Amino acid sequence: MNPIDFNKYNRILGISTGILSFVVFALTVEPTASYWDCAEYISTSAKLQIGHPPGAPLFQMLGAIFSIFALELNQIAYAVNMMSVLSSALTIVFLFWSISLIGKEILGLTNSLKKGRSLCIS
Repeated sequence: MNPIDFNKYNRILGISTGILSFVVFALTVEPTASYWDCAEYISTSAKLQIGHPPGAPLFQMLGAIFSIFALELNQIAYAVNMMSVLSSALTIVFLFWSISLIGKEILGLTNSLKKGRSLCIS
């Protein structure tokens, strides 16, 4: 059995997991404001206002960047919700990579693995 490069397949699986999660989240994104704090975060992101404590400064700054791309005023909520979709998909990618690297370190494996050992981690 030929050894495979763990880093290569880990990168491919991580990116494909992120793309799949982005597609699922994008298909279910809320086009307007929903319940709880979402409406407040959308409005404070669009105008860079102060939200309730503790707030979410990074969320509001990124939301302001994404709200610039809204073509009309009624699309601002959708743009900020798409920012949340992208952030969640990137979180899943980095979580996948973190867990697989921690699993690799716990098992004490090298970069050149047999196919069965690599699939156990990924």
